[in-house]
Amino acid sequence: MDKIGKFEYLEHTADVYVAAHGKTLEEAFENAALAMFEVMTETDKVHADMENNFVVEAEDEFALLYSWLEALLVNFETKNMLYSQFQIAGIEETEEGFRFKAAAWGEKFNAEKHAQKVGVKAVTYHRMEILKEFNKVTLEFILDI
Repeated sequence: MDKIGKFEYLEHTADVYVAAHGKTLEEAFENAALAMFEVMTETDKVHADMENNFVVEAEDEFALLYSWLEALLVNFETKNMLYSQFQIAGIEETEEGFRFKAAAWGEKFNAEKHAQKVGVKAVTYHRMEILKEFNKVTLEFILDI
């Protein structure tokens, strides 16, 4: 799986500082999820055998990013699910804020198959940014490890 251009890791002293890129906000959210799981394991060794669906809602786009990554992290923590592919149906603005439906594909963690890199404890709002340019969106966020 080619990850070049999808995300990069920025300098940070203690945690993981991520910049996820996309042509759209949806694609940037997908790449943010991929970056988070790449921190934890080698995502190209995670087979997309099982599909999990998510509905994510939040009051603003920052909270939406936080809630998306947190939902995936909770599934990892509670169901041992690793993911390597993500698809977000259009992010829509609602009366309460923002909402989207997403699918994530992966498989259960297997210590013999999946290298353990760094454990992600939490997603944070610290230094979170959503940078929108013409035909490019960059999401910056810090993962507490």
